[in-house]
Amino acid sequence: MTTTPIAHHALVLNFHQPPGNLEHLLETKTWEAKEILFAMDRMPRRLWGYEDVARVHLSLSGTLLETLKDPAFQSRVYGIVDVGSLLWHLQNRKLFEILGTGYYHPVFPLIPEADRKEHLQRWLGLAKHLMWREDFQGFWPPEMGFCMEMIPLLRYYGYRYVLVDSEHVEPLTGMTWQELVYRPHIARYADSAITVIVRDRDLSNAQESGMEPEWFYREVAERTKECDFPPLVTTCTDGENGGWFRNVTEGANFWDVFYLPLLEQARSDGATIRPTFIHDYLDRYGVHGEVNVRTGAWNTGWHHGRDFTQWTGSQRQKDALARMYRVSHAIRDARWRAGKKGLLHGEIGEKLEEGLWHLLRAETSCNLYWGEAWVHRAEDDLEIAERCLQAVEPEITA
Repeated sequence: MTTTPIAHHALVLNFHQPPGNLEHLLETKTWEAKEILFAMDRMPRRLWGYEDVARVHLSLSGTLLETLKDPAFQSRVYGIVDVGSLLWHLQNRKLFEILGTGYYHPVFPLIPEADRKEHLQRWLGLAKHLMWREDFQGFWPPEMGFCMEMIPLLRYYGYRYVLVDSEHVEPLTGMTWQELVYRPHIARYADSAITVIVRDRDLSNAQESGMEPEWFYREVAERTKECDFPPLVTTCTDGENGGWFRNVTEGANFWDVFYLPLLEQARSDGATIRPTFIHDYLDRYGVHGEVNVRTGAWNTGWHHGRDFTQWTGSQRQKDALARMYRVSHAIRDARWRAGKKGLLHGEIGEKLEEGLWHLLRAETSCNLYWGEAWVHRAEDDLEIAERCLQAVEPEITA
């Protein structure tokens, strides 16, 4: 009779705030802004003293980091949270692994391919400085929006693995359901390959809504009982949304009710689940098999993530996306023409850079997520980008 191996648990938390959102909430919904700040600040404080067992992967969007690093914002919230100290604590590599992501949190498969590298470059430039590290092994696609065409670009920027949702993974080599979900795999596109880490959608749903550690032990044991290998159980959710993560009452939130008891059990001789960093698991156990990942996103409320309906459901959403493609093409064309004339290092170049910045900000996933409620934000940024193009057109066509 075989014994079920200890399950290795990779906890992944995503943190994102759209540009200016925290500042706006401080003005209009102060308690909500405080809850978000407390949710972030609570993490390192709850984990101090558990450096031997705690392992947490964090995705921090570029727009959130931009807000947190701003001296004016830090001064404004100093009586609520010491943001400078928070950023320092998140550099603790014993507790936290920082995942790469896109600066303005775009749904990558929906935006122009030429803009994807801009989001990657800009996030790396900021995160390397704030997190005091050069290496980011894992990549978190915003909204878990992934397509196979992203693989060469992710590999170019040095990413070893990418997180994808279990709903979209299909095996290309023989494997059981347990092997598919609880082992890392290789995915290939053109001449590039990347390791794929599969998010367990069902367990992640439970993590998002609130769960007892005893239920988690039983559920993981049931799901992995047929495994003849050390299973990697990956759960991914937002880390600051919902009462489960925002609850400020001691003993009534994710960390107190679930994760700290899990850590205590992980220290015991009878541990059945142990937290792990994904890169440590890969170093020790490697990858298994090859998969294809269908284009899609994670589930959000009623949306299953398969066809991006959450972001493309209405004609106005579709029109905004089509406009992004037109503006992106126009900016690339204008930069090329300006470059041929040697005009990229002066006022013309600055105006084109301004237009590109507004285009990238327009691509923020939140602008399309809330039906049509925030589409105007994308439209406003695209309008500014188009005005930037109009301003330089006479010079670059003369």
